[in-house]
Amino acid sequence: MPSRQAPRHDAGGTVPCRRSMLRGLGAAILSALPAMALAVPSDASPLRIGLTPVFLDSDTELLTALERFLTGRLGRPVALVKRRTYQEITTLLLTGQVDAAWICGFPFVQFRDQLSLVAVPVYRGRPLYQSYVIAQTDGPAAGLDGLRGHVHAFSDPDSNSGFLVTRYLLAIMKETPASFFRRSFFTYGHRNVVRAVASGLAQSGSVDGYVWDVMAETEPGLVAGTRVLHRSDWLGFPPIACLAGRRDAPEIRMIGEALLGMPSDPVGRAVLRTLRLDGFVVTAPSLFDPIAAMNDFVRVHA
Repeated sequence: MPSRQAPRHDAGGTVPCRRSMLRGLGAAILSALPAMALAVPSDASPLRIGLTPVFLDSDTELLTALERFLTGRLGRPVALVKRRTYQEITTLLLTGQVDAAWICGFPFVQFRDQLSLVAVPVYRGRPLYQSYVIAQTDGPAAGLDGLRGHVHAFSDPDSNSGFLVTRYLLAIMKETPASFFRRSFFTYGHRNVVRAVASGLAQSGSVDGYVWDVMAETEPGLVAGTRVLHRSDWLGFPPIACLAGRRDAPEIRMIGEALLGMPSDPVGRAVLRTLRLDGFVVTAPSLFDPIAAMNDFVRVHA
């Protein structure tokens, strides 16, 4: 399946406004952090936390604010590590090159014997989200079968919402992406899926419903070029995970405690508001069993 990066295509006026909001957030957070919280030991080795493209965006201001918040709460340097693909971050996590990572539910179930949950985000009151299949606003498709012969944009080969769910839906129909779509490609970012469909580079796409919903608030001009054709069942929200053997390590427990305490901290609440999240909770790995079941079905029937 060919891979192709969707070009940048900003809707007029929406992105500068959003960036201004994030710059304001970053300034507010940095000024709100007390001096003592930022006084970390100069010789302390940084904790490294990986972020996949499941993260809403790579805005420097938001990442800086989150990094500084965690540094202040943990009392030691924190480095957020970004990569283009899910596989790259998962590999860093599995090889111990990052201490924890915000990954997708699909890589978690693929490596659940080697990984452990640190915390799961709470979105609209629950640690759940949906996958959306989107199409162009003025397109004729009325259901999934109407996408037959489309050029379709996926997010990432290791994405649950941006690939696995649609493969599962097609497998139920005894189809595969290669047999059903005229062509498909990976954009390596959920926002890029929306961009690809809105710009006409693709006629339809598979995207994280959380990202689409937040973009509908922050970039309505861009999202207006797309519509939701199908919503999946509710599935476990992309979690923060660590190596199973390090679950009880002091630094991992500190990361979990910082995340769980975000709603009770003014700076943490500011970050959560920007992410449109309510907070984080600890859940059982069984939350991700439906994703594992879809993966098993696809492996047998696709």
